[in-house]
Parts: sequence; structure tokens; C-alpha cells
Amino acid sequence: MSINRRWAWSWVANYRGATGQWAWVLHRITGLLIVLFLLLHIADTSLVGWGPGVYDGFSAIYHNPIVRVFEVILVGIVIYHALNGIRISIIDFWDRGSLYQERIFWGSVLLFFVLFIPSAYLMLASVF
Repeated sequence: MSINRRWAWSWVANYRGATGQWAWVLHRITGLLIVLFLLLHIADTSLVGWGPGVYDGFSAIYHNPIVRVFEVILVGIVIYHALNGIRISIIDFWDRGSLYQERIFWGSVLLFFVLFIPSAYLMLASVF
């Protein structure tokens, strides 16, 4: 099955989704990024089999300030993904959840910032 690339790109360029669709897209992207991190974590943990020197040499990368910023981004990704998962559960299990899905979304965004900003500050305090 061939995909008409012009049609696919025009659909993406003209997409005007509401908050529910954008929350869904972000949920999928953050889920994929979490899986990629877990694969990286499995790979770096498996270096223990090559000896402590190899593992310690690789894990020294995590003390780099740039990597610390990526760890903060990872925490933000996990917080968003978790809160959006709770939002989805509320919508699914509450019979009136779909009526309030946009309010629940904005509430989860607010809660995201309440949780993320102090976390980012604590994680980056030692860097700066």
C-alpha cells in the first residue's frame, strides 16, 4: 500500500486539533521517549557485564551538566505522561468525564507545572 506523501503532509500542516487531540499526540510522543530512555538504561546497565571500569566510564557521562538538563526534560516527560494517563482514566471511568475533558486537561497542565518547576529547580540547583 503506497501513501500519497503530498496528502499526508497537507493533513499534518492543516491539522487543527482540539486539546484532546493534542493531549493524545503528546501522550504518544512522551510514551515513545520513555521507552527509548528505558532501552538506553537497559543498555548502559548491561555494561556491568564488561567490568566495573567500562560501566564507571560510561556512567561518568551522567555527571555532565548537559546530561543533567536532559534528565530534567525526562522528568518533565514522565510527569506529563503520568498526569495525562490519570486524565485519561478519569475520562474513561467517569460517565461525565468526556464533558469535562478540556477542563481536566488544563488542570493537569497546571498540576504539571506545580510538580515540574520545583523538581527542575532541585535537580539543576547543583549545576548552577
